[in-house]
Amino acid sequence: MYRLSGCEIAHPSPSSVVCPCEHMLRSDIPDLEIINVSCREFTFSRKMEDNWTFLHLERFKDLRAFIQIQHSKKYLVAECTGELPGTCQDLKFFNSKFAWTCTMATLSVKPSPRFRLPDWQTNSYLLSTNAERQRDASHQIRQEARVLRNETNNQTIWDEHDNRTRLAERIDTVNRWKEMLDKCLTDLDAEIDALAQMKESAEQNLQAKNLPLDVAIECLTLRESRRDIDVVKDPVEEELHKEVEVIEATKKALQQKISQAFEKLFLLQEARQQLSSDHRGKMETLDIDRGCLSLNLKSPNISLKINPTRVPSGSTTLQQWDDFSQFNKDRGEAEMKRAIELREAIALTIAETNNELEAQRVATEFAFRKRLREMEKLYSELKWQEKNTLEEIAELQEDIRRLEEDLRRKLQNLKLCHTRLEARTYRPNVELCRDQAQYGLTDEVHQLEATIAALKQKLAQAQDALDALYKHLARLQADIACKANSMLLDTKCMDTRRKLTVPAEKFVPEVDTFTRTTNRTLSPLKTCQLELA
Repeated sequence: MYRLSGCEIAHPSPSSVVCPCEHMLRSDIPDLEIINVSCREFTFSRKMEDNWTFLHLERFKDLRAFIQIQHSKKYLVAECTGELPGTCQDLKFFNSKFAWTCTMATLSVKPSPRFRLPDWQTNSYLLSTNAERQRDASHQIRQEARVLRNETNNQTIWDEHDNRTRLAERIDTVNRWKEMLDKCLTDLDAEIDALAQMKESAEQNLQAKNLPLDVAIECLTLRESRRDIDVVKDPVEEELHKEVEVIEATKKALQQKISQAFEKLFLLQEARQQLSSDHRGKMETLDIDRGCLSLNLKSPNISLKINPTRVPSGSTTLQQWDDFSQFNKDRGEAEMKRAIELREAIALTIAETNNELEAQRVATEFAFRKRLREMEKLYSELKWQEKNTLEEIAELQEDIRRLEEDLRRKLQNLKLCHTRLEARTYRPNVELCRDQAQYGLTDEVHQLEATIAALKQKLAQAQDALDALYKHLARLQADIACKANSMLLDTKCMDTRRKLTVPAEKFVPEVDTFTRTTNRTLSPLKTCQLELA
């Protein structure tokens, strides 16, 4: 089985053709044109270009073929024989009553056909012409190939240069964004630390408000131990209740700020996570693009890839990429700005609450001191009244004693007068006269009786006054005891409130809480005795 492809059949004139074995095929028929070639066992295809007809042999199975040639509605059939496949030694055209066959014979006993000289000359001419044409075509192709090589080389070099420049510019852009994200992350970390410290400070201040609240409640509880008339709603109690309200309000405000700080820290952490993820993506992109920029034609790890121009899923546009990074940066800066405002608000709240609490503490302690001064003044007044009352009682008692003595003496005088008058009644006869002595004794008796009655009345009044003095003295002493108790309680409250200004490790109560006695420093002798005991 044999196969021929790309065979050219040239016909410089309509009456002759050349077969694939380059033998001249002549025809006496004018204006002969081959328009179709077909056979039973194999097929041919034809391509027309200018004056040349290209015949391509696709396949064949037999050594015999029939070629049908059409000319002016007449079919001419010619016969050709050859010793080798594809070799035609003789070809003649007849009218439509004759046929042309090509037989491939391995052994031929017939003599070789003889061509005519014009055929030989035509063949040489065609070979020369075809050679020049092929050389011209080859030269044209070579020139075009050189131009194409130059153009493609220049295009490739410039494309590679442009893409290298684009990669460098892209690396600069990504690196610029990375630096901005670095700065934003640094600022965000600093803001997170600052807000966390401010939140911790607010929590400490909130925890510190428990002590003033406990002290205020303890003072109110202690003052509930006042007695009698001293259980009064004085300015101290009002200031203590106001202090409790102020502390509760400050705790509520601080708790609100702490909650806001907690939420803001969560938002800052979320923004930082977005920025950190974007920053990691920029770092990986820089590593990849820098690796791509470092590649060249001599790099050992370059190779052809499967569909490298594909668009991966999840790809974004440059605007989307820029908007994403800008959104993360803007979000981080916005959260930092709000965090700074919150920190300032927390610091302001802490300062305001501390100032309010300090002002209320000063007002409360001023009310305590004022109340203590009032009670001390009243206590001194009561003590002075007690002293004067005791002195008055003593003097009144002395006067009562003297009245009683005078009353006893007047009774003795009255007894004397009565005795004299009774004795004078025993005068005899006319001697029983009412003389001056009698009148004098009678007047004396009357005078003594009146004096005794006055003394008894005055003694009773003195006794009543003494009883009144004793009763008032008891009231004074009871009130003094109440005032002393109230002053002790207020002093204890003031001593308790020293916790607000004195550190806990240095605080020593000046008044015992249980015995309500003053804690005095023992003398060295007592200290030694206690140590020996």
